[in-house]
Parts: sequence; structure tokens; C-alpha cells
Amino acid sequence: MAHAIQWLRSLIHIVTIYVAMLVLGIVFFPWAIFSPRGARAACKTWCRFTLWTARWMIGITYDIRGDVPQDEVLIAAKHQSFLDIILIFYAVPAGKFIMKRELMFAPIIGQYALRIGCVPVNRGKRGQAIKQMVSDVDKGRAEPGQLIIYSQGTRVAPGVKAPYKIGTSVLFDQLGQDCVPVATNAGVTWQRKGIYRRPGKAVVEFLPRIPAGTSREGFLKRLETEVEAASDTLLEEAGFHAKI
Repeated sequence: MAHAIQWLRSLIHIVTIYVAMLVLGIVFFPWAIFSPRGARAACKTWCRFTLWTARWMIGITYDIRGDVPQDEVLIAAKHQSFLDIILIFYAVPAGKFIMKRELMFAPIIGQYALRIGCVPVNRGKRGQAIKQMVSDVDKGRAEPGQLIIYSQGTRVAPGVKAPYKIGTSVLFDQLGQDCVPVATNAGVTWQRKGIYRRPGKAVVEFLPRIPAGTSREGFLKRLETEVEAASDTLLEEAGFHAKI
């Protein structure tokens, strides 16, 4: 019975936040169409609303740890669910994501993502897209802020291992900016797929910077080692134990 009630609460929360997304998308549209600041304000407001409702509707709280970057850096994050996207964007002042090109055509999300400076990437053409993105940054046409990339390229469920892709190291090398790794256990409470949300505390942790100039090979190895170790620690904290 308790599981069924939590499932129903989860469904109601999902409907609530997507209705809120529609309403906020319409309300902020006049400002957002003329200014990226308006688009970012809309996204921040929706994140705040989603986290607030998650606390009392489905029992999910959150914690943001570590030194949250305020300057222009590359953020290379662990990706377990939509919740870690919300938490990272909410935490940093001007986040923008490298995202799948298909999301450009999603109602509201796609239009607002482009307005805040997200970079659409074609699957199978990541290197070309990164070069174009770097060119845009160099020419001053891209919005300044914290560029967020998910180094494994997709959502990875807690306890599942997946390789870190070379595109992150190429981007790190070309941008010439520090990289801030981010670990998370968000997938324990907010699953990668499905409706059910499990009560608990979701954490994103900003780890020590990897300085610009680190070799590509050394960078990717360090990134994977540190993010996976920190994420495993957060999973244990959340009471998650991988099945053997």
C-alpha cells in the first residue's frame, strides 16, 4: 500500500512540474525572447519550484556540496537522472549544457535551452559540434557561463559502469579552462526511467578542480577515477548497494 501511494504521489508530482513548465514558459516568454537573462530566470524558477514540491510531495530533499564554480569553467558531471540536471543548473550562476540535438525540438525545453546558450550536438558528430562550439566561444557569440557536459554521454543508472568518452578531454583541451568534476547519487531517489520516486536525499558534489593544461590522457583518467569514487561514496551514503 505504501509503495502504491508513493507511486501515485510521484505521478502527481510529474504532472505538476510539467504543467508548471508550460505555465512558466508562457509567462517568461516575452522576456526570454529578448534576453537570455529572461530565459535563465525562467529555468531557475522552474528548478526552484521542482525542488520545493519534491520535498513535500514525494519526500526528496537535496544537498549541494563542494565549491560551486562562479567563473567560466567546464563542468564534467556524472549523469544518473533528470534530477542531477536540475540540481547542477540550480547551483551554478550561468549553466549551459551540451545536449542532444533532438532536444532542440522538444516543446519549451528546446527553445529555452537554446536561449541560455546550450550547445546541440549531433550523435556521431560530436567532434564537429565541439569545434563549432569552441569557435562560437572564441568569437564571443556564445553566452558566458559554466559549460556542463556529461562525460559518459547518457544517463547511467546507479551501480552501472560505462566508459567516459574522449569528447570531454578534447573539449577540455580546446577550451583551456579548468574543469570541475561533479559526482552524484541522484539516481537513487529519482530513477533514470519510470514514474516512481523514492524518498531520500539527493546529493551533487562539486569536486576539486582539474587545472587547465593537464594532458588529455591524464585528465580523462583523473576525471573518471575521482567522479566514480565520489559517486560510489554518495551511493553508499544513500543506502544503495550494487547487485553482484
